[in-house]
Amino acid sequence: MTSEPEQQLGVGTQDAFQRLWTPHRMAYIQGENKPSGPGDGCPFCSLPAESDEEGLILRRGQLVYAVLNLYPYTGGHLMTVPYRHVADYTELTVEETAELAVFTKQAMTALRTASGAHGFNIGMNQGTVAGAGIAAHLHQHVVPRWGGDTNFMPVIGHTKVLPQLLADTRKMLAEAWPTA
Repeated sequence: MTSEPEQQLGVGTQDAFQRLWTPHRMAYIQGENKPSGPGDGCPFCSLPAESDEEGLILRRGQLVYAVLNLYPYTGGHLMTVPYRHVADYTELTVEETAELAVFTKQAMTALRTASGAHGFNIGMNQGTVAGAGIAAHLHQHVVPRWGGDTNFMPVIGHTKVLPQLLADTRKMLAEAWPTA
């Protein structure tokens, strides 16, 4: 028995494009685990209580930790996060700022070692209007990039193709993380 693609009525004009459904993205779009105000719970505050594997934590420091992004732009997209719940970069102590910088450098080294990243996008979105998904808790993105890694999927399909499961990426990067 051959199965034909299911035809759905009312989804617009039929065209030549296939659809790649990514229903897991709906959790992000709908704001799952996103605190909306004080006392709502913060995923960056609760993650350190989980095991490294459950929380996708790559490395723990004294003042900050590194964790994979649950909604990555590319494979290996991670974040460096202070344990302390602060919203703005200017609220970090000198010691927190220094360890955040060290973790960012170590993340770059681990990503180059594990995946041969050619370059990086590194940054913080400060505030909701600047694009911060969780504006209440500061976090810095480290996004690995490779020559030719941009393709039609994000632009045309609004879909990101990730070649590896997050648990496998966490294991690979945790093993490649430099010790000093």
